[in-house]
Amino acid sequence: MPSMQSTRYNQMQNPATLLSLLRQGPPGGCKRAKSGSGGGGGLLRMFKLFPLLTTGCKMVALLGSRQRRSFIADHATIGTIFGYRRGRVTLAIQEDPRSTPVFVMELPINVASFHKEMAYDVLRIAMESETKTQKRKVMEEFVWAVYCNGRKMGYSIRRKLMSEDEAHVMQLLRGVSMGAGVLPCPKDQKESTADGELTYLRARFERVRGSNDSEALYMINPDHSEGPELSIFFLRVH
Repeated sequence: MPSMQSTRYNQMQNPATLLSLLRQGPPGGCKRAKSGSGGGGGLLRMFKLFPLLTTGCKMVALLGSRQRRSFIADHATIGTIFGYRRGRVTLAIQEDPRSTPVFVMELPINVASFHKEMAYDVLRIAMESETKTQKRKVMEEFVWAVYCNGRKMGYSIRRKLMSEDEAHVMQLLRGVSMGAGVLPCPKDQKESTADGELTYLRARFERVRGSNDSEALYMINPDHSEGPELSIFFLRVH
């Protein structure tokens, strides 16, 4: 029986299969996860507990000291999804929690809508870039069509530089390899709550390179439950 890793690699090698993954919803008809099911916790389910985590997760601000050490020892890719409750989702990808992100982009997905998508068994974010050149690596492309669980959400542009809010989040999470919760707002925005709380989800991902034009990130669940709960695909179409 082929391993999960080899199956993922074969999917990434086949453009037709990958396009199908991008434009179709999750398998099983997007069934909502049953509450109280025994399929394991996972970060996505933890992410739903924001009302309970609002106070406790602000302790992440205490991780800003230089003496702290990263909680991750291997070389798994780090992915962070964050945003204000009444704002849009931002995706940042890093080689390790302390490094500058290699990919930062605000997605055309509202945080509230993203929370609703997490009610399904599988959360799949897919990005498709149309280009006529192969001079850049696939994740270095700038313009992306974004899909969430099979639905096209719109277009986004990857930024070379982080905004002040994005740099604030990366600084607070420098010693965190995985987790979910609420972060304190920047000092100059503490008096303003128009956008709601600043929520985040950070996880370790297995990075699979299928070709020069395709890559995928599969979330590594901390409780070792079967199958990734969150997958992110990058595909360049010529």
